[in-house]
Amino acid sequence: MMLVKDINCRHAVRLIGDYLEGKLSRRDRRRLEHHLAGCDACGAYLEQMRATIALAGRVGSEDLSDDALDALLDVFDNFQRDRGDLDEDTP
Repeated sequence: MMLVKDINCRHAVRLIGDYLEGKLSRRDRRRLEHHLAGCDACGAYLEQMRATIALAGRVGSEDLSDDALDALLDVFDNFQRDRGDLDEDTP
């Protein structure tokens, strides 16, 4: 039997978006699904994300004003910076 390295809730939450978009490797998908099978909180988070996507639909950049797009990109950049995904000097 192949052992699948466990992941914690923080890592699971970071993988949910890629999971929903089908972007995870088979190994990471299995790891996440293994975690979700035993974690009610992360399972609930996954369902919340699915519901949010269903309610919000898909908004393309062409659907937003330039100001709204800039504001949204600023929020995303700040989120990534807070998570440590971007360096402070990244434009």
